[in-house]
Amino acid sequence: MALWRKKDPNPDKGWYYNTKTGEVEHLEVSRAIDRLGPYPDEATARRALEIARQRTEEADRADREWRADRERNE
Repeated sequence: MALWRKKDPNPDKGWYYNTKTGEVEHLEVSRAIDRLGPYPDEATARRALEIARQRTEEADRADREWRADRERNE
């Protein structure tokens, strides 16, 4: 291996959930726009929509709290 070449710190590119097909894929098989991930394992990738829903709910809650704080301080 050439010295100028960096070793990939994550040689396993992970697991992905394909939003177009609903399938779980190992490695970067489909187009980036059609997938969620990477996830550390297949089981976690299968929960991609649930994870995305939870993260969206948490972000929405944080936005509501931020707006409420802002309105109180105006």
